[in-house]
Amino acid sequence: MASVQLINIKKIYPHSGETKKKKDKNAPPEKKVNLQITDEGVVAVQEFNLEIADKEFIVLVGPSGCGKSTTLRMVAGLEEITAGELYIDGKLVNAVAPKDRDIAMVFQNYALYPHMTVYNNMAFSLKLKHLPKDEIDRKVREAAEILDITEYLNRKPKALSGGQRQRVAIGRAIVRAPKVMLMDEPLSNLDAKLRNEMRAEILKLRERIDTTFIYVTHDQTEAMTLGDRIVVMKDGYIQQIGTPQEVFNHPANLFVAGFIGMPVMNFFDAKLLREGDIYFVDLSGHKVRLSEEKCARLAAKDVPPQDVTLGVRPEHTELSSDGVPATVDVSEMMGSSVHLHLTAEGRDIIMIVPTVEMDSIPRMGDELRFTFAGKVAHVFSKEDDRNLEF
Repeated sequence: MASVQLINIKKIYPHSGETKKKKDKNAPPEKKVNLQITDEGVVAVQEFNLEIADKEFIVLVGPSGCGKSTTLRMVAGLEEITAGELYIDGKLVNAVAPKDRDIAMVFQNYALYPHMTVYNNMAFSLKLKHLPKDEIDRKVREAAEILDITEYLNRKPKALSGGQRQRVAIGRAIVRAPKVMLMDEPLSNLDAKLRNEMRAEILKLRERIDTTFIYVTHDQTEAMTLGDRIVVMKDGYIQQIGTPQEVFNHPANLFVAGFIGMPVMNFFDAKLLREGDIYFVDLSGHKVRLSEEKCARLAAKDVPPQDVTLGVRPEHTELSSDGVPATVDVSEMMGSSVHLHLTAEGRDIIMIVPTVEMDSIPRMGDELRFTFAGKVAHVFSKEDDRNLEF
């Protein structure tokens, strides 16, 4: 029940005395793994700006080491903010202790007390606040009812499955009625079936409690299904913020295009051609006119003809008698569709074809041709990987 603002947030882990080395001040920042290393230390999060509305569900998504969990921990107060300002419900909380921020956090490993029953795990924080016993009992049972764990209240965590333990961890958080609910990869320890079930439970929970959610995951499926908006991160920087549909349909750069979507987007070396205000992409002599919307965006920016990286999602490719030639490497029957792993233009690509469109399933070594519509083609700069439309 609160808005959250992160303004120019930065997190640097200082060098230890033994590992700090003297460096040439003019030397560019060093990079190790996914983190930038400067004279000040290791930069985990940089120039992070985000406004989260009251009751909004925001998902931070990105590969391991991109800074998403560090950002969440700064909101929680578990990590000190190196620079920038953090506001919760309009109040600057940089120096406010975690217990006074009116937030609750659900961790990846549940963090339940093994010697306590489910009831006592959920009631623990309320007892610390010295609430009346009848109020504690009411809050615990209400939360248990919402999460369908009433029958487990007298059990201990070791007697529960992974999914049930995660429900208890969520229940322990919601009994406090926090202004902000923080969730750090809460489903990553569950198997695929349980993850699907728990995603649905979190969506139901979101409708039943009035709070603001900040959710961290590396799983794009969770991000796409749960978030009102997605924040895609890489190397401590925000790459794009938008609704799931915006990020999927209009990726800001090559990284976002390749990270969001499963199977991953296909990329090709192509040419962007221009005739007046009309744009085409030329892939191996196969010329496709871009949609009016895409042409208008490119023309408004006066984008010149150039070599580009062309992106087309596997589900947006189509079989064609006069398209781009390709050779079948592997065919995967998926029921309603076939996933064709192809070699085309010297690259490995994936094509998804509905089975109703095929008389027979292609085999290894078969030759075919494919094309795509201009409305689903994405053109990225060869220089800086940005989407040339934006």
